[in-house]
Amino acid sequence: MALDVNIKITDRNGVTHEVAAPTDMALNLMEVVKLYELAEEGTIGVCGGMAMCASCQCYVKSDTALPEKSDEEDAMLSEAYNVKENSRLGCQIHITEDLEGLEVELAPYE
Repeated sequence: MALDVNIKITDRNGVTHEVAAPTDMALNLMEVVKLYELAEEGTIGVCGGMAMCASCQCYVKSDTALPEKSDEEDAMLSEAYNVKENSRLGCQIHITEDLEGLEVELAPYE
């Protein structure tokens, strides 16, 4: 049975969007942002979701439990700009039922 989860995404202009993200399409958060066109074309997912560019960096604003960062994600964030303690790469956050209520803010594009 297909299930959508509700996620709040604040875009780079400070506008918060409430979106329904499908859990049955193997999407990640970066792809949901692209699907809903919440970032300018060419400013998110530049590396295609390979954790190699940090263009999909976001700040997690809710207490939603997320999977641990992989070594690749941690390494990319250590080289990125505007990194905060709650920074994650959207391409590494896969949409599952556990993400219901997730709130994130897109990091500035550099």
